[in-house]
Amino acid sequence: MSSLVSTRPTDPGTLPRPTWQAASVQAILFGLLAASLWSAASLKINLATFGDSIGNAADFVSRIFPLDFPALGELAAMTGQTLAIVLCATVLAVVLSLPVALAAARNTAPGTALRVPARVVIVVTRTVPELVLAILFLRLFGLGAIAGILALGIHSVGMIGKLYADAIEDADPGPRDALRTAGATWSQQITGGVIPQVMPALIATALHRFDINLRSSVLLGFVGVGGIGLELSAALRTMNYQRGMALALFLVALCIAVEVLSGALRKRVLGDRMPSRPTVWSRLRRWASNTQNGWVEGTSGGTGQPSALRTADGEYRTSPPWTGERIGHVVYAALFAGALVASVRASDIDLSRIADGFASMWNTLGLFFPPGTGGIGGELWTQLLVTLQIALAATLIGLVVAIPVGLLAARNVAPTPGIAKGFRIFIVLVRGVPDLIFAIIVIIVTGLGATAGAIALSVGAIGLLGKLIADSVEEADVRVQHAVAASGATRMQVLLAATVRQSGPAIIAHIFYQLDTNIRAATLLGVVGAGGLGFYLVNASRVMQFDVVTMIVVMIFAVVMLLEGTAMWVRKVVS
Repeated sequence: MSSLVSTRPTDPGTLPRPTWQAASVQAILFGLLAASLWSAASLKINLATFGDSIGNAADFVSRIFPLDFPALGELAAMTGQTLAIVLCATVLAVVLSLPVALAAARNTAPGTALRVPARVVIVVTRTVPELVLAILFLRLFGLGAIAGILALGIHSVGMIGKLYADAIEDADPGPRDALRTAGATWSQQITGGVIPQVMPALIATALHRFDINLRSSVLLGFVGVGGIGLELSAALRTMNYQRGMALALFLVALCIAVEVLSGALRKRVLGDRMPSRPTVWSRLRRWASNTQNGWVEGTSGGTGQPSALRTADGEYRTSPPWTGERIGHVVYAALFAGALVASVRASDIDLSRIADGFASMWNTLGLFFPPGTGGIGGELWTQLLVTLQIALAATLIGLVVAIPVGLLAARNVAPTPGIAKGFRIFIVLVRGVPDLIFAIIVIIVTGLGATAGAIALSVGAIGLLGKLIADSVEEADVRVQHAVAASGATRMQVLLAATVRQSGPAIIAHIFYQLDTNIRAATLLGVVGAGGLGFYLVNASRVMQFDVVTMIVVMIFAVVMLLEGTAMWVRKVVS
């Protein structure tokens, strides 16, 4: 653990001298702040811009009413298709991510030869946008659900694989060591000593990724993947704003409903949070431990043997008893299996087209490699800078609003529980709206360009950063807060000296994560005219300049890797 200050003795009455690492972190943070302010000014994000758009906003509102919702049967069909694609993609991602995570985790990797490639797979799949993967798979397999399933599923491996690997590394080694001592094989150790512990994390992460994939599926509709996104794209292309905004509002409601439902399921899986707000993974370990041991509590007669281990005739059990909890788990599993079967059928996957696509895969990949600029290399570098400006400005604006929102959403900071709950609801509502919907509305009001993209992403950043800040603040050690308060400090002093001070490293990490997310999102929002490289990405795919598509991906990949490396070093210093 690195120290932020020098440990050399200092003269009495003088402050310790910062280390070069701390000075470097401060310089990086100051540089990001200066770049963000410059980006916001360069994109003309100010009150004058909003004032000039008031007339456009009024005109837009007058043109979208009355809303034109599709017929109920048509709406149900496109909703079912969207959910089917998202569910199949999420399940595919989980199936692919688990072996990748086992190979990437230090405590389960069979060897370094597998661990390094697994980490590379996680990084690459997280960096390549699902839109680019959709373009590739549409070229391979044609129009249909399979392109969307593969694009969302493979891209999701980057996030799910990383979180699964982190959870596996955090697992208690005791159960696995016991199995190893008993002579269990590697696979038996994993299935008996590791997977049961991390199962809550596996399920909770999959549910969270389902939410993300639902919002991402809208974007894929703009390149030909079916569902609500495709219908929304068709309505906007024909300037049918009454139908387009009706679909957008329905999509927002659907995303919020799914977010609330999956949130409730995640809470049920993870168990009730403790008042002291321990870390996420410690809660998972406790939940796993309680789940494994809860059915052996109690003793029978005077034998001292756990009664739950014996049946009514005195024989030892070889499986847990059918408690209400176990029955509930079986019911959930049956409902999930039924939904998955229905989703596969609704997706109408044509295996012959998949076989033909794989047969022509090398020829198709030859269209994407080697990367090329298509004669517009200078413009691509200019738009890369614009993309970075969008991401920086959006992160700054989102952070400015998210800090008070996150603090008031934290139960240990908000003046009353009602205020904390109200801001939590606000965060859920904001997070439930896809960035693409914000971008479409802002573009119609303010016009095409990077300004619209930055404003749209800043709204989304409020929801994500607000939640992350609230969670980090709630996880602060309450004993430190009580100690500061006992010394006579005011509420604000306790907040600054105890709560924020403890949460500072986590909040810095969240800022880098949000900036990383915004760089990727800024690239994709160009699909609808929000500026940056996304506009050139879609145009290149439409005119079949696939080498330009690859070049844009390489440029974004390089920027993201540089940012991620910087973020890892900063987290190491401030932790």
